[in-house]
Amino acid sequence: MAKKKVFKYKDQRVAILIDVQNLYHSARSLYNKRVNFNEVLKAGLAGRQLVRAVAYVVTTKAGTEKPFFEALEKIGIEIRERQLQEFYGGAKKANWDVGIVVDAIRFAEVVDVIIIVSGDGDFVSLVDYLKNRGRQVEVIAFGRSTSSQLIEVADDFIDLDESKKYLLASVPKK
Repeated sequence: MAKKKVFKYKDQRVAILIDVQNLYHSARSLYNKRVNFNEVLKAGLAGRQLVRAVAYVVTTKAGTEKPFFEALEKIGIEIRERQLQEFYGGAKKANWDVGIVVDAIRFAEVVDVIIIVSGDGDFVSLVDYLKNRGRQVEVIAFGRSTSSQLIEVADDFIDLDESKKYLLASVPKK
């Protein structure tokens, strides 16, 4: 498939929505590394105007993720937190998909470009919806773990597999 030609103008207003769990698990399973969110932010912006950058994160009772959240805020990324749900029998769940969709639709009123930082195929319908409303929609994720449908419907796709600059030190073993 030929690479799509996408124009990125410096006066475009951009919102970046980061599905932290999706990126974290992809980087860990593919490379046993962490994501360099500062480089991801720079790649997505491509010199354009940032209106909002939001990271959708999950908190645990232990609170060990606090330094990570502070690091994201330090580079200009807002944090939206959701508590990890633990069910009887040990199952755990934390899903931000609906929150990301609602924010994307809300932000589409005031931005030209929505960047979804996730490889989750559940966002295909959202991308179609936003594009039908005249928004440019870009996706950033690890290509090897990204839905092929999501790549196909996006106006542009930045594959984090293509450069080591998107990765940080190895994840410590538990």
